[in-house]
Order: sequence, then C-alpha cells, then structure tokens
Amino acid sequence: MANPQIDDEFNIALKLLNDPYWRINNLYHIIDKTGNKVKFKLNWAQDELYKKMWYLNIILKARQLGLSTFVGLLFLDRCFFNSNVSAGIIAHTREDAEKLFRRIKYAYDNLPDEFKQSRKATIDSARELQLSNGSILRVGTSMRGSTLQYLHISEFGKICAHYPDKAREIITGSLNTIAQGQYIFIESTAEGSGGYFYDLCKEAQRIEKEKLKLTELDWKFFFFPWWKDSGYVLPEYITPQGNLKDYFHKLESQGINLSGSQIAWYCKKYKTLEDDILREFPSTPDESFQGSASGLFYGKCLADARIQKRISNVTYDPHTIVHTAWDLGYGDYTSIWFFQLVGKEIHLIDFYQDNGKSLAEYIHEVKKKPYTYGTHIAPLDAAAHEYTHGASRQQVAKELGLNFTLVHSQKEKKLTVIEGIDAAKAIFARCWFDETKCGEGIRMLENYRKEWDERLCKWSDKPVHDYASHASDSFRYLAVGLSKLTGNAGTMEDDYKALHKYFGG
Repeated sequence: MANPQIDDEFNIALKLLNDPYWRINNLYHIIDKTGNKVKFKLNWAQDELYKKMWYLNIILKARQLGLSTFVGLLFLDRCFFNSNVSAGIIAHTREDAEKLFRRIKYAYDNLPDEFKQSRKATIDSARELQLSNGSILRVGTSMRGSTLQYLHISEFGKICAHYPDKAREIITGSLNTIAQGQYIFIESTAEGSGGYFYDLCKEAQRIEKEKLKLTELDWKFFFFPWWKDSGYVLPEYITPQGNLKDYFHKLESQGINLSGSQIAWYCKKYKTLEDDILREFPSTPDESFQGSASGLFYGKCLADARIQKRISNVTYDPHTIVHTAWDLGYGDYTSIWFFQLVGKEIHLIDFYQDNGKSLAEYIHEVKKKPYTYGTHIAPLDAAAHEYTHGASRQQVAKELGLNFTLVHSQKEKKLTVIEGIDAAKAIFARCWFDETKCGEGIRMLENYRKEWDERLCKWSDKPVHDYASHASDSFRYLAVGLSKLTGNAGTMEDDYKALHKYFGG
C-alpha cells in the first residue's frame, strides 16, 4: 500500500535535486578562509554571476570573491547530474590548476555516499575526474585538442602579462574547443591595459554600453568591485588625506558613496598595496586597468602622473616650437611623440603611430599638423644605409624636408636599452600628457613590460617586444635625446639626478 507521506517527501526531494540553483547552495562543501569545512552558499557576486550568466562570460573582479571556486563547483554539478559532459579549467601554472582541482575534488569527496555510488569516479588523478556517467572534468594550462561544453580560464589577465605565447595558444586553441552555444567563463583581475583580456573586456563593455543584443558569439561583461562586498569594512574612523581624499570625492561624483567603515578599510589596505590597490581591489572597471602591474617598466611613473593630474588636457602653445621623437619601423610600426618644452616641463601634446607606410608618408603626416617644428630625434639606425637604394633614412628624410637629429652620434657612447629606460624614468616627473591626443601612446607606455623568466620565476631586465614596444622606444629616444635640443631642455645630468631621487637614493 502506498504511503502518501513518503511519496510527497520523495517528490519534494526529486524536485529539489532537479533544481541546479538549490543543488549549488545545498549539496557541496568547501574549506572556507578560516580553514573550516562549510556548506557552500552563493555569495552576492557568485549569485549575480549565476543568475545573469551568458554563453560567453568575461569577468573583471576584485580579489577574494570566490568566483573561481563557484565556477569549479558549477562545472562539477553539471558533470555530476548530466551524462557525457566535458568541462575544462585553465590556470596560468600547473600548480594553480591543481589547486583549483583540489577544491572540486574536495566537494566531490564530501558528497553523500549514495550519490557517489551512482556516479563513481572511474579516473581520479591530480588533474582529472571522470565519472561513470561518461562526464569528465579536467584542469591544465591548455585545453587544445579537447572537445568541451564548459571552459573556465582563471586569471587570464595574469596569463596575458606573464605568458603572452600561452595566452595566444588559449585564444587560438582552447577557445576553439567550445562549440557555439556552450559556456565559457574568463575571470581575472586586471594586469595593465593591454593584451587579450583587456581587449575582450573593452569589447564586451562596448556592447553593454551601446545596449546591443548579445549573440551566442558575444561576450557578456561582468564587473565585481570591492565595495559591494560586505566583508570589506573596518569598524574605525579614519579621515582620508591628500590623494585618497581626492579619490573618494571622485568616487562620489560617479555615484559610489562609501560608508565610513569602507573608507577606513580602503585606507588601511592602501598603506600596504599603494597603487596596486587599483588592480587588486578596483572600484570601477576603468581604474582596474590603470593600476600598476608587476613587471611594468613605467607602471609607477604613470600611476604617479595620474595621481598628480599630469595626464589631462595639455594645451598646445602655438608660440612654442614642437619637437618630435621617432621610432622608425622597418616593416613594423613607426611611432612619433610630439612635445614642447615649457620651462623644465615636457608637454607631450600629440602621438602618432602606424605601419605599412613609407617614410615619405610619415613625414607627410607630421608636416600636415599645425605645428612649428624644432628638432626631430631619431635612433642611430636612421643613419644606416639601406641596401635597396644606398641612402640612409636620415638622407631620405632630409631630401623630403625633414632633418633628423640622431639620439647618438657615431662617436658618442651608445646607451643600452636599460640605461635608456632609466633615462625615461628620470624625466617622467617633468612630463605632462594630453589624455586625448596621446591616449594610444599612454596605453602603450602603461603596458611596456619585462620578459618573464619562467625558469627562474622572475622578471628579467629584457623588454618584451610587442605592440607596446614602438611607442616606448620613441619615448626612450625622447629622454636620451633631450640634451640635443636647443632651449631649456635640461641635461642628462639633471635627469639622472632626478632618477636617483626617484628611487630614494
């Protein structure tokens, strides 16, 4: 004889188990920040991502919001309660991948035994869990060659910064393992305003801003700032001073009104992190990419320039001559900075970069601007004779009405790249940048970085040669070539004194 009470309880249980939202909030256990075993419950950020997720999700975030843990448990749930599902998780190192996998494996191991009996682990290793229902979840540093329905790329900004070749492999290989209509989650803090993660975020923001309808091949943008988390508070009263006072006023003007306890927390964090707080605990999407990232040559210099409001509207003075500094591309980009000397200040009023053009076309671009020119600084290789016609670029430019001044003469000691970068750092405190006309060049200076030595696990002194190199090279020639200019340009000795002071010497 049927028991109605048992039947009702069974139907209720069956209904709950068919509800993925209930399952994610009730079935899984994790180790929390204090080291205790707790039942996983979606926090505000995880809940928002769950309820609003799209097929392609790009996530810019503050630290310690548990988003990678959530995505891992979501994948486990999809694999456990559905047959023949394949999910993959990519991290920037094997160690980090295995760390993420241990959280997933812990959640699986702590499921009720009667559940695990129905979905036994047929493969259970440090980086792969295959279940008897044919579903599989694996982690690694690449997923090329796999066929996946779910893919999670953790800290992709860090991958782009440290391992650009690996980032390219992920974009060209791993992302193509996902068919249209499947699910991808890319989450990261920012690492400079360049690379694939930056580009994906900006494109997704554009779609969001223009309120375009998302297709299955469009990325949906998520941003999770620190101030939305109720845990980032400190029950003290701190009166912000100086730059922080201006910073909080700026947030207020953007509609972000912080409590006294939030301000106190941020002030204390700032003492430890300084400019890195913009990356680790951003308040807005834009400032995430302005934070100084490790390995950047000019990260601190530009952060200081922003704080001191030296990146703003710099007006061209028609009564002052304009100098230029060139990086001449050979089948590559040519970059040109336009600047004026105003007392000891260097006003960078314009920037131009392009590729695939002849020297004559670049000179035409310079001449058509409404400037009265002084000195045109060029690298030493402008004097090298080309095999095609026997003339140097310096000679060709002269015939076209533009005289290059070489940053070094043939007899002068040529500075190394690192010495030139040091000279550029030395003049930064004197530089004022026009935010609009120099925007592209500023972004490239912000992303000029050192190569990552994977064997030694540290940054080398050698610059990465990428899209940011050319603007940074021409800025370096500007710094080294200042002593060649007429007028009150300062001397290299002045700049090295400034550099010494800058580093606390």
